[in-house]
Amino acid sequence: MGLPHTFLRRTALIALASLALASCSKPEPPNISFAPYAKGYQTKMDLAQVDYKYPIATAELAKITPDYLATLDEEQIDQIYARLTAGPIPDGAFEGRILLPRGSSGKFRLSELVGGFAGTALHLKGLVVEEVGEILWRGKVFFRDERVLRNRIEDLSLLKKAGLVDGEPKKMSYGGKETWLLFPAKLYCGQSLLDSRRESIIIDYLFTDEIAGYQEKPDYLAGRRGLKVRDEIRMIRPGFYLGRAYLDRGFALNFTLYDKATDERARENFVKTGEVQEDCWPGTQKRTVVVAAAKP
Repeated sequence: MGLPHTFLRRTALIALASLALASCSKPEPPNISFAPYAKGYQTKMDLAQVDYKYPIATAELAKITPDYLATLDEEQIDQIYARLTAGPIPDGAFEGRILLPRGSSGKFRLSELVGGFAGTALHLKGLVVEEVGEILWRGKVFFRDERVLRNRIEDLSLLKKAGLVDGEPKKMSYGGKETWLLFPAKLYCGQSLLDSRRESIIIDYLFTDEIAGYQEKPDYLAGRRGLKVRDEIRMIRPGFYLGRAYLDRGFALNFTLYDKATDERARENFVKTGEVQEDCWPGTQKRTVVVAAAKP
């Protein structure tokens, strides 16, 4: 027995309406130009020229999302990073997302990179950072006045399984709840390992054991006796930062940090003026800021 035409029409209309709503809810991608490049390093434009020839308008910076960045290859992410400044050193909690670099094959290469290190790093090879990032890491908490950062951890089961945690690490009270704030790092302005023309905000784990609240296991993993982690970040817009993580000065991955409240509060003014507090040295090459035209 066939279905009544009325039912079929109604079902089709509902399906079309659902598709229309889905397309409307999808954010508009930014219109960002990139300098041309090929596989060879010699084909890539100097980052100072990229910054000069391809400025990104504040209205386009306002459209960037972690999902958009995840569609780009490493050269494109590098070109965006080079066109940013550090902005203000953050304060408070930020949601984190890992963006692993992809090679020409499209496959993640981080497990190979980690496997190249001796000692502790070899124990992490079986975990793979995709799993650690999705299950264990939730972002970072900045203590701006203390110039210290701690990582928000919600699940230690993977590290415990690998024998990298002793006992039960102490939790800290933050934001009205008890949570693990582990892997402390020092926070300061310093030279970018990608783009030395201007400073980035540096998150330095090398001497993590000197910071109050340090817990030997698992905190040592990020320090000079472990993976020798060093992060650097620059601001896409207030409340939203693009980061680069290094293991023993070897580039490992990109990540984003996002604070929705700051973004919503400051976005409109940033788009209109491009003005932002700069806590770090912005360099001698003046960054071109293209702001939205005032409405008549």
